[in-house]
Parts: sequence; C-alpha cells; structure tokens
Amino acid sequence: MNYDPSINIVDLILRKRDSGTLTRNEIASFVYGYTIGDIPDYQAAAFLMAAFLQGMNEEEMLSLTDAMLNSGRVLDLSDIPGRKVDKHSTGGVGDKVSIPLAPIVAACGVPVPMISGRGLGHTGGTLDKLESIPGFSTALSIEQYRRQLADIGLVMIGQTDDIAPADRKLYALRDVTATVEFVPFIAASILSKKLAEGIDALVLDVKYGSGAFMQEESRARFLAETLVRVSEHFGKPTVALLTDMDQPLGQAVGNWPEIVESIELLKGKGPIDLKEVTMALAAEMIVAGERAGTIEEAFEAAQAVIDSGMALDRFKQMVAAQGGDVALIDEPGRRTETALTAEIRVPSGVPGVIERIDALEVGRAMITLGAGRMQKEDDVDPLAGCFLHKRQGDEVREGDVLATVYASSDDRLSAAVDALTEAWAFTETVKAPSPRIRDRYVDRSWSG
Repeated sequence: MNYDPSINIVDLILRKRDSGTLTRNEIASFVYGYTIGDIPDYQAAAFLMAAFLQGMNEEEMLSLTDAMLNSGRVLDLSDIPGRKVDKHSTGGVGDKVSIPLAPIVAACGVPVPMISGRGLGHTGGTLDKLESIPGFSTALSIEQYRRQLADIGLVMIGQTDDIAPADRKLYALRDVTATVEFVPFIAASILSKKLAEGIDALVLDVKYGSGAFMQEESRARFLAETLVRVSEHFGKPTVALLTDMDQPLGQAVGNWPEIVESIELLKGKGPIDLKEVTMALAAEMIVAGERAGTIEEAFEAAQAVIDSGMALDRFKQMVAAQGGDVALIDEPGRRTETALTAEIRVPSGVPGVIERIDALEVGRAMITLGAGRMQKEDDVDPLAGCFLHKRQGDEVREGDVLATVYASSDDRLSAAVDALTEAWAFTETVKAPSPRIRDRYVDRSWSG
C-alpha cells in the first residue's frame, strides 16, 4: 500500500468537507495511517462524516476498497484445486442460509472458503449461530483455514487479525459515528474482506424489507449494482440476487434454533421459503464454480446431494473439523441445556388470516431475549429465540399457537413475548406469500 506520512489529514478532511476529490494515494495514506494508529479516532471520524455528507465518486470508492483490501494479508488459494466461490448476504431476521448453503455447494465439488461476521442490531450473524453448536470454533488460523479447505472443501471462520484489519477499525468507528449507511463504505467493507479470502467468484444475496439492513428496495438494488461493479473491477465474476426480507426467513429465529432448522433443510425438510433462497444461491455458486453449465443443472445437482445425504455429511465433517459436537447434528433434541418457554396465541376478535409478521419487530424481540446484541461486546444466549408455527397467509383461529419463545430468564421471556405480540397483523383475506427471490443482477442488468 502506498503510504505517505507527510500527507496532512486535516487537508484531506477540509477538501472532502468542501466537496473535493481525493487521490488514490491520499485515500491509501488515510486508511493505512488510521490502521497503524498514526491518525487518531477524532480525525478519522471527521473524515468519515465529511465523506458521508459530501459523497465519494467511483474512483474514490475503488481506491478505498483497494486500500482496505491491502491493509492486511490477501490470500492466494490457487494451489487448492477448483474454483473457490463464496456468498455474502447483507443480512436479515432468520437468515441462516449460509449454514446449509455452504455444505450443499461443497458437496457438489465447489470449494467454499467463507469468512463470516457476527450479528449486530436486529440481524443475526453466522458466527453466533455456528458457535451455538457446543465446541464449534470459528477462530482458526489462516494455516488451519487453508488446510481444512483443501481437506474437505469447506471452512467457515471469523475475520482474522491479518485479513482487512482496516475494516475492523473503520467499521467500529462508523458504528459509533452514524456513518454506516453509506454505499461506498458498505461496498469497501464487504468486498475488502471477501476479496482477501482467495476466492475466484462471488455470489451476493442483497436483501430489502423491514427485517433487512436496507429496507427500501431501490436502495438495495443500488447497493447490489455497486457491489457487483466493484467486485468485477477487482477481477471477480459476481452475481447478485435481490431477496425480500419483509417477513422473517424460515420459521426459526435465534442462534441454536436456526442451526436446528438448517439441519432440517439438509435432511430435505424445512420451510419452503428458506429452501427457495438457499437453492437459488446454491445454483449460482455451483455455476460460478464451473460444476454445472446451467442454473437448471445446478439445481438438480444441489437437490441430489441433499437427497443422497452428502450435503449433511459435509456439514458434519466441517463441524467435526472445527471442534463441534457432531452427535447433536444427528440428534439436536439430545442437547442437555434447556430454555424457558412461552407461547404466543391468536387473540380473540381478530380476523382469521395472518397478513404480516413484522421482521423488524421480531428482530428487536430477539435482542430482548438475548439472542442478538446491540454492542459488539455483548454476549448472546445460544438457546434464545422463537419458532413461528404460523406464517403469512395462514388461516388461524382464536387460541391457535402463533409462536413458541425461548429464553434463559423469566424477565427476558416476558418482555420478548410482549414485543413479539405486536409483530403480528391479521386480515380477512387469504393471500399467498410472495416469492422471496425478486430479481437477479448479472452482466450489469436486472433479469426481471
């Protein structure tokens, strides 16, 4: 990385504050200077806010991504056979897709190196879900990461100290300076990590709706277009799917509950909407990994490894390799820890069809339960969560169980039940749920 310590950070702040543009070297000097501690938080915060308010052009965004990518180690996995493909989701309530997706794709012969994140706010994190499996470690070294990928074609870990270290510092600062929701920062943050993994291609799941990070569809489309454009600038073929997260995805929400639901999908069961999204992304990854020539062939391949049990076996291999209790994958009900439970039922005097379950309200209730976190340092309760027995479009009667809620304390359970009760809306008209996959962005155009 080009780093010029003689560059005055105050001059950069002034120029960006006044709508000026910065050179590649100036942006690299800011990123590296902040990463090594030469630039203090207060100046970096001022820089972030100036860019947030005045914007960044395409070249500045590409320079920021490049600087963050090269702030640490960029892995070379070319000695491992096969085209390495990863998937990134912008997150949402009940989004456990990565957990069944990765072993399905790996079982089809595509190596999947996946570096994931933790949940913050109302959206869950893949690492928290995996770590709800007793003994499972996401803290592998790069050498362990490479070895496991070569051995079983699948590894799922957290960000290491030497992968895009600038992103870790800058994300924490963005989080406390109200500069998170800025597309150039989001793109640089996501892609600096993904491009450093050593992948050959990338598939994106960009979500919108009340349970997503981007709630407006138009903004989610713009983010998808930006992510694809930037990723391909760095030589990585990329496809983006646009998915609806206005309702929770699947029926389970919470860390261990979502692992159980993921296991069900790998057994060929599970909710239809979860399977819809998982299989669509799997097909894209299988084609990108050159293990199928068409999306239709890739769907068939993904279904075949589920039907044969190969996908579930690959998941168990990963769990064993990363120290998890494989016996619980075979029989999740054998888990000895228990949670307190409560039920939410259909109240009297409401119409007989579920119109909507507000995903944002469900996500907020998960924080109340302890299944999510508001600060990065917060602990999460692996058993806390809920199971949605009734979903959008279902006909219900007074007294029917809508959801079962799990928590570690009576206080949390009571508060979450009150919050979750507000998430349900009822109507008199039966309406089939809309498809989750709403669009596909490839070759710089939406397929419709």
